[in-house]
Amino acid sequence: MPANKEHPGLTDVQRILAVSSCKGGVGKSTTAVNLALALARYGLRVGLLDADVYGPSLPTLVRPEDTQLFQREEDGLILPLAAHGLKVMSFGWIDPSQQRGAAILRGPMVSQVVSQLATRVAWGELDYLVIDFPPGTGDIQLTLTQQLPIDAAVIVTTPQQLSFVDVVKGIQMFDTVKVPTVAVVENMSYFQCTACGDKQHIFGEGARRKLIEQFGFRNTYEIPLDPRLSSDGDEGTPMVASRPADPVSAVYYELAEAVHGEINTLQSESTGRPELSYNVGQNCELLYPDGRIVEIPPAELRFACRCAQCVSESTGEKLIHREDIDPEIYPTAIKPVGNYAAHVEWSDGHRSSIYPYDYLIELFDTPVPEVTP
Repeated sequence: MPANKEHPGLTDVQRILAVSSCKGGVGKSTTAVNLALALARYGLRVGLLDADVYGPSLPTLVRPEDTQLFQREEDGLILPLAAHGLKVMSFGWIDPSQQRGAAILRGPMVSQVVSQLATRVAWGELDYLVIDFPPGTGDIQLTLTQQLPIDAAVIVTTPQQLSFVDVVKGIQMFDTVKVPTVAVVENMSYFQCTACGDKQHIFGEGARRKLIEQFGFRNTYEIPLDPRLSSDGDEGTPMVASRPADPVSAVYYELAEAVHGEINTLQSESTGRPELSYNVGQNCELLYPDGRIVEIPPAELRFACRCAQCVSESTGEKLIHREDIDPEIYPTAIKPVGNYAAHVEWSDGHRSSIYPYDYLIELFDTPVPEVTP
């Protein structure tokens, strides 16, 4: 179904995908443009909106042959530009001076400009409108998520612990407006030596593993520290366009395929994953879409917490003991985190428990094999 009939420019846009990061300089725009190009290579009709007014990147990353903008006579909507088979738009083309310097605008004005960029462009028939969000979790980002019917988000990060903390903030922001995070991209994940082929994790490693363990993300992708990604972008021909057969481009194809599949599943309402709830005074419950219920004693669920307070990050050793848990403990709040996990707050004051659904299924709903005597 069309994304939103309230905004004429979005009437025939089927899906809106946000590409976001909570800090700048992590390669978010490079990810957004290569993801958009990868979606288009699957035969999908794709538009790409650069929503960063303060520092638009799209005019550098792609170079339309004609950058003159026109309005449709019948409704005044701006016609998007075309590059590499994509429909594209950026504030950098509306105000070319912003390609040479920073925009000097106050917050409310910026939010208004960004909203108009999305809704006052004649995008036409699109399978996907990919929005390259500005970095952060402030007013501009919230305005976009509240005003636009965004279907899903992809979060971009780097291997450092600081970036991991920012990813959590991004997931929380999208959770607030009920936008599922369907994939995480770790840029500059490693450098691969051209001579020996060894991978060197220059900026550290482990953040991606923590995202998988703590949030249950099924779709996480490592993009190497490859100078061609920067040089291709600087030349206006992103890697998927300039080197479609390259192994790095193949990672973007995998990302595009996974994102498309996840959104299809979400829209069909047949994820198959359960929801975690609490039957007051009794047990916690895994509720499956088919009505099946798996009961979990609250004390057992509390003991299964894998946060840094409960499990050593370096050794994996349990830092809590069953006898230390109040047998009468119960959840005071349960809410979804991202698309694959649930966050539980406990009556003992513990607030760091995040349980991936796959982890809960493995722990509490995996049949024990029968032993033949």
